[in-house]
Amino acid sequence: MTIQSTYLRPHFYYGLSVLVVLFLLGHFWYSFFIAGLVAVAVFFSLAVIDIMILYRRGGRILEGSRQLPPRFSNGDVNNVSVELMNFLPVRIRCEVIDELPPQFHIRNFYRKGWLSPGETWSFTYSLRPVERGEYHFGNLNVYISTRQGFLSRRIKAASPAMVKVYPSFVQMRKFEIMAISDRLSEVGIKKVRKYGHQMEFDQIREYTKGDDIRTINWKATARRAQLMVNQYQDEKSQQVFSLIDMGRTMKMPFNGTSLLDYAINTSLVLANIAMLKHDKAGLITFNEKVRGILPAHREPHHLQTIMEMLYNQQTGFLEHNLEALYAVVRHKIPQRSLLVLYTNFESLKSAHREMPFLRRLASNHLLMVVFFENTEIEKLIHNQAGDVEDIYRQTIAEKFMFDKKLIVKELERNGIHAILSKPGKLTVATINKYLEFKARDLI
Repeated sequence: MTIQSTYLRPHFYYGLSVLVVLFLLGHFWYSFFIAGLVAVAVFFSLAVIDIMILYRRGGRILEGSRQLPPRFSNGDVNNVSVELMNFLPVRIRCEVIDELPPQFHIRNFYRKGWLSPGETWSFTYSLRPVERGEYHFGNLNVYISTRQGFLSRRIKAASPAMVKVYPSFVQMRKFEIMAISDRLSEVGIKKVRKYGHQMEFDQIREYTKGDDIRTINWKATARRAQLMVNQYQDEKSQQVFSLIDMGRTMKMPFNGTSLLDYAINTSLVLANIAMLKHDKAGLITFNEKVRGILPAHREPHHLQTIMEMLYNQQTGFLEHNLEALYAVVRHKIPQRSLLVLYTNFESLKSAHREMPFLRRLASNHLLMVVFFENTEIEKLIHNQAGDVEDIYRQTIAEKFMFDKKLIVKELERNGIHAILSKPGKLTVATINKYLEFKARDLI
């Protein structure tokens, strides 16, 4: 706890104004002069009592703390707790001003309350970050005053602190819990029927009632003189890489959150689901050049490594470079893998320009391109046209929307899987596609 400074409260100035008026009137009436002297004595006596209470020595005055979570979840509501305890022998008024990180753009944070001797005051407030990165909290300032309210003393109840804002691990945990309890259908994840047998051989064992007779191994049966069957297991340890575009097209916001953040949140959920399905999750971030590479693993701590890599990634102002991405993928990922490319195409022309590199990626891997619908343009289409200019705008908007659908057709024509999704539905659409690939044994 650090003492900062002392402030004169409005009550002090009100009392001083009354004294000045009494002394001015005292020049004309003697009784006002006497009243002024008495008022001066009372006024300064109360002020001295305030000083003695607020600046007493040999004991604690006020102690407080600000409890921050070890990390914030981006795009979700995060709670911060404040606790204050009064050690003075009198009831005091507390005015709390917390210096919040500038990313929240909150400049009017204020809480007030009264604390009796020995009483503890606790309250919680919520913050919703919309950007990843480091958030720096300043001091927790508490202004205390007595009932007289002549003086106010500022006390620094908590020191500056830094909190890392990670991709939405709240959303990740929600999908993880639903996957474990087989309740993914509640959020729109489809149950996909398995196609045929998994052909990864495990072992030969004795036949037991209920085994599929199509798995009987007749050679082993003849040697052992009893029925023997082949046992197969689901193919595991496939590699799933999220390729996250951090170029300028991913700066576009939706509900206060950039497209890059939606892509990062979805890639984190996908990595978690993939590891629950016994696959390996990897990550590559790029813009005009490749910024980060994380090999595919499925160790327990790997998800934390992914979050550490993603929490401070930022978009640039240049176009992405798929040629550089292809060179890295060819060199670093020799095994056939599922590549989920999060990017954004705003025109058919830009998609055609990148198509040669996408075809090269798809020639050695299972490539899925994930890009976004422009929800603002969609709103414009459904607005009521009032004049010719509005009709012209709606026509252009419809062309943009149609171009997005043509991009999907063009990608599929080149053997590339595609997802065109609204930002808010991106996670569900991506996981559905991944589960479909698993069911069809494409990876």
